[in-house]
Amino acid sequence: MKWIREKGGAIFLLLFILCCWELIVRLKEVPGWLLPAPTVIFSEAIKAIPTFSTDILSTTQLAILGLTIGSLVGFIIAVSLHMMPKVQKLVYPLLILSQNIPIIVLAPLLIIWFGFGLLPKLIIIGLVCFFPIVVAALDGFKNTAPELKYYMEMAGASKSQLFWKLELPHSLPSLFSGLKISATYSVMGAVISEWLGAKKGIGVYMTLSQSSFRTDRVFVAIFTIMLLSVIVFGLLRLVERIVIKGKLER
Repeated sequence: MKWIREKGGAIFLLLFILCCWELIVRLKEVPGWLLPAPTVIFSEAIKAIPTFSTDILSTTQLAILGLTIGSLVGFIIAVSLHMMPKVQKLVYPLLILSQNIPIIVLAPLLIIWFGFGLLPKLIIIGLVCFFPIVVAALDGFKNTAPELKYYMEMAGASKSQLFWKLELPHSLPSLFSGLKISATYSVMGAVISEWLGAKKGIGVYMTLSQSSFRTDRVFVAIFTIMLLSVIVFGLLRLVERIVIKGKLER
């Protein structure tokens, strides 16, 4: 009942939008190649499950692997910059500039440099995912209560002890916020990487559907991407509750 109270409004709004979409398409007799009705998209999704499931699995695996690598790289960078404030002042602006490079422009260069294998795809997803982790982790480290830090320093704690015993535990809420943002980006990054050259995946399915003017299948791919992002986000939120609750109970 609690879940229904919390999510009922959003579900009702979504159903209302879909109903309006369906009515407009039916009443205006919009061609299916231009804008298919939600019922048509749902019907096509059911038909496509046997063949489309392999594409979904491929994209999911790629997104999770890229998210894991990007998150680890982002966390290592954040810890390194936190431990070296002078280096942080030099490197942090460059990290911000790196996010202004359009991935769709950088992707062909990665193909030229690294070929059509797995590596360029993981680099693309990693570039999309690592920055939110870096920003969130650095903010979390800085938000540690100064009085607690002062108390531990008075007790003779070293810099590494301050980090592992105080700063890292206090940064977990911020760190998970960055992880949840990266999780939603990871699926999008996986699809973009598949556009560059892959044998299977949601990105490949979407490209083939576009070229054959199967707009219903394009929407199937879009809704699948959205659903995967929500699932990954929800799983991370569940892990966050377990970890944060465990820390509080200690």
